Amino acid sequence: MPCSNEYARIPCMDVIQQAVNAGPILELIYQLKVSDVMTRNPETISIHATMREAQKKMRERGITGLPVLDDSRLVGIVSIGDIIDAFDAGEIDAPVKTYMTTSVVTLEDDMPLSYAITYVNKYQYRRYPVINKTGMLSGIITATDIIKALLVAMNSEFTKLEALAKNDNKPNVNENGILESLQFPTVKYDFEHAGTASTELKNTLKKYGFANTVIRRASIVSYELELNQIIHSDGGYMQYTISNKGVEILARDRGPGIQDIQLALREGFSTANDWIRSIGFGAGLGLPNARKSSDEFSIDSSTRGTLVRAFIFAQLREL
Repeated sequence: MPCSNEYARIPCMDVIQQAVNAGPILELIYQLKVSDVMTRNPETISIHATMREAQKKMRERGITGLPVLDDSRLVGIVSIGDIIDAFDAGEIDAPVKTYMTTSVVTLEDDMPLSYAITYVNKYQYRRYPVINKTGMLSGIITATDIIKALLVAMNSEFTKLEALAKNDNKPNVNENGILESLQFPTVKYDFEHAGTASTELKNTLKKYGFANTVIRRASIVSYELELNQIIHSDGGYMQYTISNKGVEILARDRGPGIQDIQLALREGFSTANDWIRSIGFGAGLGLPNARKSSDEFSIDSSTRGTLVRAFIFAQLREL
């Protein structure tokens, strides 16, 4: 079976990579999910259709590829490149299944956009079918979709920052220099609420006028540690202490603990199971990313649980 030409490498990923390296956008991709960006109810074609029917639908809809369904189950993808191959072989009336690509890289709709960008950078295909938790097709996402969504989200964030800059209120600092304390529980495998605590932390730091670089770094640390608990622990909590000195992040869980801390801090090392990896998590970057974005970082772990402490020093726009 020929590999789809359309399901092929694309040069525009340089644009996304440059965008990801920009501070404000890096912060945004830790908030958005694939479902926020994907095109819902995409055009599809039946596995029983012919290549001529696929070519006709692509031409009428102005698209260059179609997910292939067997009933409602995703079984492949057919592209304009496949149509060209069928024409060249004199087989334009052949069944779609003869030319479709069956090894399809899919994303799940509840994945963070950061993981989707990792997939796009890794495989560099033009489009990715998106499935839900039951394995049914729920949408399709392209590099262009990601760029458009980030531009919209950036505009919204900049509007909020402009409003914040006009606020002359000074933070209320108590006698210990603490501005506010926050605490949020985490539940094992609760991906639906992953990022909730980190979003609240980010909003609180904005309220007190912390510099964007501090907010971005704290958000990254928080999200990575929060997700790490959801994937690897039996649950726990995230605790934040915000002061005029900076942001202290404590991630405490109830076990089973980290057997080799130095190994766990190595990029690419992961103990995530196959199911976690199949849905796009467990890449072995969580703890290394958290340590890189922290000014102070420590881990204390036993079979009773793990405590990770991170600290990011403050830069306040107004004090």
